[in-house]
Amino acid sequence: MTARPDLTVIHARTLTLDDAQPEARAVLVGGGRVLAVGTREEVAALAPRAGVLDHRDLLLTPGLSDAHIHLVGYGFSLSELGLQGARSVSEVQAKLLQRTMNTPAGTWIRGGGFLLGELGLNDYPAAQALDEVSPHHPVLLYSRDLHLAWANSLALRLAGVTGATPDPEGGRIVRPLGTLLENATDLVARAMPAPSEAEYLRAARAGADDLAARGYVSAHTMASEDAQAPRALQALAARGELPLRVWASLPHERLDHARELGLGQSVSREGPGGLFQWGGVKFFADGALGSRTAWLHAPGFADGSGTGIPLDSPALIRERGAEALRLGLSPVTHAIGDRANTEVLDAYDGLRDLAARRGVPLRIEHAQHLRPEDLPRFRGIAAGVQPIHLLADGPLIRSLLPHLEGESYAFRRLRDAGAILAFGSDAPVAPPEYRANFAAAITRRDDEGQPLASGEALTEMDVLWAHTRGPALAAGWDDEGVIRPGARAAFTLWDRLGGNARALVL
Repeated sequence: MTARPDLTVIHARTLTLDDAQPEARAVLVGGGRVLAVGTREEVAALAPRAGVLDHRDLLLTPGLSDAHIHLVGYGFSLSELGLQGARSVSEVQAKLLQRTMNTPAGTWIRGGGFLLGELGLNDYPAAQALDEVSPHHPVLLYSRDLHLAWANSLALRLAGVTGATPDPEGGRIVRPLGTLLENATDLVARAMPAPSEAEYLRAARAGADDLAARGYVSAHTMASEDAQAPRALQALAARGELPLRVWASLPHERLDHARELGLGQSVSREGPGGLFQWGGVKFFADGALGSRTAWLHAPGFADGSGTGIPLDSPALIRERGAEALRLGLSPVTHAIGDRANTEVLDAYDGLRDLAARRGVPLRIEHAQHLRPEDLPRFRGIAAGVQPIHLLADGPLIRSLLPHLEGESYAFRRLRDAGAILAFGSDAPVAPPEYRANFAAAITRRDDEGQPLASGEALTEMDVLWAHTRGPALAAGWDDEGVIRPGARAAFTLWDRLGGNARALVL
């Protein structure tokens, strides 16, 4: 009896995340879809000539998804100056000096990944420290949260930023010069040479390939990138070279051009390759914790730096969010501070009925610091959260937001309130490392080994759901994040849950 190459049976202990059949021992796949799930004997009887993949020593689950990543930016970051874990300004200087020695004079050096607190800084850094080791290369270094940039004098000069330059709307130029907050970072970023189309394609391929190699089968790429970034992903999809499924959001500023992108009820939102989809419209309600730009209720930051920087107004989110929903797109709003989350929930209250009629989920990204009275309001909302951020944020929360220590990263209460938990990494802000998300969500211990709101801990199965089914529901995909007939044949194989993993897409 010859095998049928169009049918494959996978033998493995299988966690399906399907309540009707939570576990199985065999899965029948054909045409990129799950055809049957059951015991080895049951599946063999259905397809006696199917090919067999024997993974009985491994665990099979729905495929991992990163529900919040800047995929092309992550691809670029793989070749940029990495400053994750830098513990002092002198360490930053040493890394930068080494990069300048291998870079032609006049060439821009971009990097990032530092945190002010980890550098031992209580104030924003000035350009002088970078000038000491890089006077002939323009330098722009982003903090880990991407809401702060540190530039040297040559970069500021090329960008035309002086002490007399006014703060842009939604941003701040710190004096003495060197640090730029929120929208002010664009003043220098715009002076950098734009990457070529070929460079965007290389970065898109690098980011997608890296994610797939880690065991992911899909990703939600967010809008804090140039328009060329999603176009590069679309090009890979059209060529059949995209190794995972991508759900993309566009900035609300480009919503007027949405129909030109092929969006709307009468036009398919999937790219020619079938793996790229426009799905969301991105808003920013505030900044971030480490940059002291998260929008907070009083009393604000404990170091006296204020209550943060509000960005897109609730009125704009409500108005443009309705326009997005009418196009079948999800409003996707970055909200980190407790005030930002309150204001976004207020805006979303006016959108819930329209979202329900359109069958499109509302999303809040990060949702890091919350008032207890706002938690029940997350019912039915997709909460795109990143447990990995808890690791570095724990010490910051204790020093900057001690009054919110028990209200930060409230995963269990969000779940119990009926929110759809969708885990991601926010790469390149943090590496797309699912192990760190498992560890942070389950142990609730930060990089200093200290607990943070231990009562918010989740189980391994909770984390698996939030890294598979949760992202699928947040994207409006009923055919992913579950193993049942009709679902996409996109799986992750594990040696143990939360351990080593690899993708299996058939």
